[in-house]
Amino acid sequence: MMLSPFFVQAQMLDPVSYSITEAPEEVQGGEVFEVKVQASIEGQWHLYSVANDPDAGPYPTQFSSANPQMEIAGTVGESEPSIEMDPNFNAELGWHTGEATFTIPVAFKPGTEGTTMIDLEVLYQVCDDKACLPPKTKSVTRSIAIRGVAEEPYQDFSKSSQSAADEVSSETPDTSDQDEAVIGEEPPRVGTAASSGLGGNGIFSFLWIALTAGFAALLTPCVFPMIPLTVSFFSKQKEGHGFRAVGQAVGFGMTIVITFTILGGLLALFIGASGANQFAANPWVNLFIALILVVFAISLLGAFELRLPYQLTNWLNKKSNESSGMVGILFMALTISAVSFSCTAPFVGGVLAATTGGEWFYPIIGMAGFSAAFASPFVLLALFPRWLESLPKSGSWMNVVKVLLGFIELAAAFKFLSNADLVWQWGLISRPFTIAAWIAIFFVAGLYILGTFTLSHETKPQKIGTGRLILSLPFLLFSFYLIPGLLGASLGIWDSWLPPKQATDVSVVQTLAQQGISGTNKTAEESWSSNYEASVETAKQANIPVFIDFTGYTCTNCRAMETNVFPLASVQKRFAKMEQVRLYTDDGSEGPKNQRFQFELTGTVALPTYVIVDPNSGQVIEQLVGYADKEEFQQFLDTGLQKFEKITKRLQIGMK
Repeated sequence: MMLSPFFVQAQMLDPVSYSITEAPEEVQGGEVFEVKVQASIEGQWHLYSVANDPDAGPYPTQFSSANPQMEIAGTVGESEPSIEMDPNFNAELGWHTGEATFTIPVAFKPGTEGTTMIDLEVLYQVCDDKACLPPKTKSVTRSIAIRGVAEEPYQDFSKSSQSAADEVSSETPDTSDQDEAVIGEEPPRVGTAASSGLGGNGIFSFLWIALTAGFAALLTPCVFPMIPLTVSFFSKQKEGHGFRAVGQAVGFGMTIVITFTILGGLLALFIGASGANQFAANPWVNLFIALILVVFAISLLGAFELRLPYQLTNWLNKKSNESSGMVGILFMALTISAVSFSCTAPFVGGVLAATTGGEWFYPIIGMAGFSAAFASPFVLLALFPRWLESLPKSGSWMNVVKVLLGFIELAAAFKFLSNADLVWQWGLISRPFTIAAWIAIFFVAGLYILGTFTLSHETKPQKIGTGRLILSLPFLLFSFYLIPGLLGASLGIWDSWLPPKQATDVSVVQTLAQQGISGTNKTAEESWSSNYEASVETAKQANIPVFIDFTGYTCTNCRAMETNVFPLASVQKRFAKMEQVRLYTDDGSEGPKNQRFQFELTGTVALPTYVIVDPNSGQVIEQLVGYADKEEFQQFLDTGLQKFEKITKRLQIGMK
């Protein structure tokens, strides 16, 4: 259950692909010619028409030239769009489904010679009936030869404001794979670096979480009794040799995998592609999860037995015993899934909580990984039933595991209670209160392992062996480790589980990183503003950029950044050169407005998102999405500050 707060930011879906289907092999400089671009749109997603009003809601599809020697030389045409009522924006809009064809008139500047590239950049947005994905930019290219100059060349080559941004980009070292923001061009190109997303190496981290949860679920008391049941069942199978035995074992495991994976599919079906963020931030959802954890904790501590209706489990078990061959094996797998549900549900919740980045297929991937790890020992035991003889018997040690899981789930419940409390701004579940509760829970758990007390259904151990002593140490040491947190000290990665620090919290321990670096008496926390408009005016007067932290009360990665990276002295020195704004997008009152502003400015609602803005133009200078380590975050800040300095110098030169 300790896995559930590790929310993973996902890269967005990209259900549209583009290709140039028609373009001449050779043209003259200044000659206007047409390029046809084919868009292939997956599933029920729809791509918006170029003719839509930009103020109607979604971004209309827009083409621009990414080659400085090429210009869009007229109006972009498109295949006939459907005109329908869009439920997302409550307006009649034009869109394309399945496929669309765009005709773009372009021309190369006279003087361009040789082989070059048709390089079109398309800005687009897609929605379905439930939700919209953030706008995205994509480049579409093809080589072309330029020979000579047209007799009547295209004359309307504008002085693109892109050149200023190109100058900034060319003078700034390329320090990352981020797309750079375009200064002074509408609409701005949104640069997003999903440093902790599920693309690239991130998906392996996510699968590791799912696999770890699956293996951890095997230690629960509901699952262990299923091991001898599995061995007993397969030892009675008459057809258990060679390839047939392998087929039976694999079919057995696949049934368990499919049963659990359906949960992920149902989540994707009912929540949609971008609804998981709102689902995770909803205070009622967090209260429900907290209640579930408390109920499970009380059950595991021995107050009552939590199980599925015995009629269902008995029926499944009866069917598995009555049937032979593959049918019986399928019923046996369903029996194990049903019986183990009460103990594995918290781990399932942890995997599903880690899918809040927004992609519909990640719940399925996560549940497949979880269930594959969970099912793997059962598959092996199905192949080799006699392994049972080497396994330890279920006894008092299993009861200790059960009780410890109860303590851990009780501690985890505070995370979700604090989420709801923060969104509603009640101030009941504060950081010191949560830390104090954790200290008590883990200290009592350590005393329980040492046999200081027992629960009503247990017998006090006659002696405390080495195993119990070693097992108690992490719980006792962790409770002592938490004590400085009561006085305001950072608790490292554990701060991401806790409510954020408030000005009203006791803070006896102050580090240099928490002191104001700019020469004022403000602490690091007091330097943050919650009013973007006021901060822009302040930044204009001080001639500094604006740094925006789009964050959320329920965002674990946000908390990890704000407690582990932001307080560093090297980061604070850079923050001192910027006006700092922190906007919560899951706040009960200002959250919706802040989220709309984030989407309009950055093109994403992912958390955390960090933006450096030029206060004079309101344009994004640099942008970063997701958790970043110290070096990457400092590099992001340095790049933004360098770009702002160059913009300022260019403006000063222009005013002379």
